[in-house]
Amino acid sequence: MRYLHTMVRVKDIEESKRFYCDGLGLKETRRYENEGGRFTLVFLAPEGQEECPVELTYNWDPEDYQGGRNFGHLAYSTENIYDLCAHLQGMGYTIHRPPRDGRMAFIKSPDGISVELLQDGDSLEPAEPWASMENTGSW
Repeated sequence: MRYLHTMVRVKDIEESKRFYCDGLGLKETRRYENEGGRFTLVFLAPEGQEECPVELTYNWDPEDYQGGRNFGHLAYSTENIYDLCAHLQGMGYTIHRPPRDGRMAFIKSPDGISVELLQDGDSLEPAEPWASMENTGSW
C-alpha cells in the first residue's frame, strides 16, 4: 500500500493556487485536463515531497459544494486491487465502486471518508465478481 494523494474540489483554480502555492508554498507538479469529463486536475506538493500531493479538482460545470462534498477522497495504490477489495469485503466493508476495470475502486471508512484504491502499474484484466458488480451508494 502506498499513499498517493488527497483530493479537494475547488471553485477557482487560480484563487486556490494563490492559497496553496503563494500562501503555503506548495508547487504545481502536474496538471491534467479532461475535456470529456469536463474537469481539470492540478497536483500541488511541498518542495522535496512531490510524492505527497494535494489534488485540486476543478469541475468546469458550476456546482455548490456542501456537506463536505468539497473534500473528495484519500487515494492509495495497491499491488492487487482484486485481492485488497476481497479482503476488505471479507471484513464487512462495502465496495461502493467495484474495480470493474481492474484499475480503480472506492470504499468508505467507518466515518464516511471516501477512499480510492488504484491498481499499481497496469490495470488487471477484468474479472468476476468485480466485472459485473454494480455501484453501491455514493463514493
